[in-house]
Amino acid sequence: MRSWTGGVGAGVVASLARPGGNLTGLSTLVPELSGKRLELLQEVVPGLTRVAVLWNAANPANASVWQETPAAAHALGLQLHAQDVRGPQDLGGALALTAQVRPEALLVLGDSLLYMHEQPLVEFATQHHLPSMFSRRESVMAGGLMSSASSLPARYRRAADYVDKILKGTKPADLPVEQPTQFELVLNLKTAQTLGITIPPSLLVWADEVIQ
Repeated sequence: MRSWTGGVGAGVVASLARPGGNLTGLSTLVPELSGKRLELLQEVVPGLTRVAVLWNAANPANASVWQETPAAAHALGLQLHAQDVRGPQDLGGALALTAQVRPEALLVLGDSLLYMHEQPLVEFATQHHLPSMFSRRESVMAGGLMSSASSLPARYRRAADYVDKILKGTKPADLPVEQPTQFELVLNLKTAQTLGITIPPSLLVWADEVIQ
C-alpha cells in the first residue's frame, strides 16, 4: 500500500476502483482542486484576470491536474500563463518569463521538484507582490500566502484502516485507491500584510490554520 499523486495517470494501477496486482493506497491527487484554488485566489484578489502557473510536465502524475487547470480558469474568466519546470535548470528561466507577463497571482502545482525549490518560489512571489497559492501547508509556513490541499492527518487515519484490513487478509487488489474527502485551507496573515492584502473574513473563518 502507498500514498501517491497519480497512480492511474502514471500507469501504476489499472483503475482507482480496481487497482489490480499488489498495490493500493490513498490518492493525494484531486484534479478538481485546481478550480477551487483559482476561486480562492479570486476571493483574495478582486478583479483577478491573469494567473501565472508553475508546474512540472515531466511528471506523468501531474497530467490530470494540469488538464483540469485551464478548464477551470476558462470557466472563471481567468487567463493563465504557464511555465513548465522539468528540472532545477529550468527554474530561473521560468521565473524570469513569469515576471515578464506581469501576472496578478501565482499558482504552484504540487510536485516534488517544486517542493525542493520552495523558498525561491516564495521569495519570487513576495518580491513581485504576487498572492500565491500552493498545494501544501509547508509552503505557507515558508512564506507563501495560502495553500489548499487534502488533509494529511485524515490520510494517515485512512492508511491505518487499510493496513489493518490487509493484515487481516484482504488483498490489496480488492481495496480501491481511495480519493481524499477532507481538505485544509492554510493562510499566512503575515504574508498578506507584506503584500498589502486583506483576507476576506469568510476565508479566515473557513481556514483550518491561520499563520500570524
